[in-house]
Amino acid sequence: MTARGHVAFVDDEPDLCAAAADWLESSGFTVDTWSDPARALAGIDLARCDVVLTDLRMPDLPGDRLMAALRERDPDLPVILMSAHADVPVAVAAMRDGAHDFIEKPYIAEYLVAVLDRAVEWRRLRREIAQARAPQTRRDRVDQRLIGRSPAIAQLREAVLQLADVPVDLLLTGEVGTGRETLARLIHDLSRRARRPFVALDCAAIPDAALEAELFGHERGALPGTNTERASRFEFASGGTIYLSGIHALSPGLQARLLRVVQDRAVVRLGGNAPRSVDVRLVASTTGDLAARGGFRQDLYFRLSSAGLRVPSLADRPEDIGLLYAQFLSEAAARFRRPAPDPGPAELEALRARPWPGNLPQLQAAAERHVLGLRDDAGRGAAPAAPDDRLPLPRRVAAFEAQAIAEALARCGGSSAAAADLLGLPRRTLNEKIARYGLRSGETGA
Repeated sequence: MTARGHVAFVDDEPDLCAAAADWLESSGFTVDTWSDPARALAGIDLARCDVVLTDLRMPDLPGDRLMAALRERDPDLPVILMSAHADVPVAVAAMRDGAHDFIEKPYIAEYLVAVLDRAVEWRRLRREIAQARAPQTRRDRVDQRLIGRSPAIAQLREAVLQLADVPVDLLLTGEVGTGRETLARLIHDLSRRARRPFVALDCAAIPDAALEAELFGHERGALPGTNTERASRFEFASGGTIYLSGIHALSPGLQARLLRVVQDRAVVRLGGNAPRSVDVRLVASTTGDLAARGGFRQDLYFRLSSAGLRVPSLADRPEDIGLLYAQFLSEAAARFRRPAPDPGPAELEALRARPWPGNLPQLQAAAERHVLGLRDDAGRGAAPAAPDDRLPLPRRVAAFEAQAIAEALARCGGSSAAAADLLGLPRRTLNEKIARYGLRSGETGA
């Protein structure tokens, strides 16, 4: 989350959503907007959201009903209601029903920010109280957020426990989708900086000119067409952690400026001269070998890599795929309000035999399709992808056999009798293999 908090803004007027997002983001908040309250109910991430700001009068799902549904899932979530038709009875009823606050539209922007600040502070306080009461050790928290039993993930957990509270900058390397930002957040949450901001910025997603202003801020009038000042991301993160993903995308000029910040722990805004001290921990991440990339400063690399960590891909930890898939199934079932499927051992083995080049997001998407009944590439009747040649031979043979059976079933319209004739197998043997690999399509007769 940013220094000021993560806001979900819900209003059936898209223009109002856009205007509110512009103002709140320029004030230091992260903002998600929805003009459809039903989609907001399904899409708001309660784990990251600090406060919900919603219009009261909306078609289909009014704000008070949206508030009730959200607070049923998270009683500590502060929800602020807005209405252009406000009066005392409406405000009193909203507060009685659990609203954190009530704002009359049209609102004064500065007042709205003040109300949000109070709500965010209250939310963080409730989280801290819950965290203090929870009977969890640091190791419990690491085990819950870095799931797996593989040697690679066990080694990473030990490294996190050793480095989380050491005041040293970190460089995280790993393939796309391995969870580098999740790891950075975990390190922040385990450190003594946990009560201060965690600010994330994707350096590869922002053009150079805009990235410089985001990273280092600017003084009033420093940029053409603007007459406002903007604090740097380092200032927003003061006291906490700043996470810079895609650091390999920084231009040589920005690398030089970043090195100066790392060395001096001070930032000079664009158009300014006075250095501003910042107390931040820098966690950077990249894909591939940063040292081998042409054009990246070695002095900056050595500053960041003294305590580097490599985040393993799913190919490095195939024994964890079943656990992760089960976790994703449970999360998707809760989010979509559907029963959680219970994949059998053979189905999980088939999943482990598949390559997952997209890593965690690809596996999570497969679990979500499973819950929704759209199992086009991970389940019954679908031909598995070619097995990874780094897998042990028995698992590669099993994956090949599962693929051959799935293709035969597809050619025979799902008939196991016809597929058995095509493959030259007894029908009973084929049915056993279909069950073992989780390939049943609902028709196994002639």
